Amino acid sequence: MRRIAYETVLRACGFGALAIFCVMIGMSFHPKLAFQAGGFLTMIMAFILILKSREALTKDYRRTEMWLYIEKDFRPPEAYAQWASATILRDTYLTFALWTSLISIAMWVIALIFMLLGTAPTYALEQAKPAAAIQQTGNAAPGPRRPPPAISYQLR
Repeated sequence: MRRIAYETVLRACGFGALAIFCVMIGMSFHPKLAFQAGGFLTMIMAFILILKSREALTKDYRRTEMWLYIEKDFRPPEAYAQWASATILRDTYLTFALWTSLISIAMWVIALIFMLLGTAPTYALEQAKPAAAIQQTGNAAPGPRRPPPAISYQLR
């Protein structure tokens, strides 16, 4: 039962981690912001796991995903099944909540390190000409348009 509970909670946490990873990749242009978002979302995931551990104590064992995966020959008797499944699911949810909160703390620490280093997104755009230079050249036609430059990271 513990192995099956571990697998079902691990799968759910894996999908949550995939969503958090996608958000962080979307913010990869700003590393501090990406790790802050990752830390915040991982903290929410840990909170949800804690809530699920509380729910496991009162949820009917026949309505859990873990119960569906246990083969009928290996299911415990009904008198014992509610206590066993509630205890195992609660322990599993709390174990994953602990791991998730540690990951959240690590992400917040990485965001703090990026903040202390002073990293910021830097777009290598060409600088505009000063107003005096524009007046000297008159109304000259602009040159061919260049594609936008790549994003680079720079310490301030």
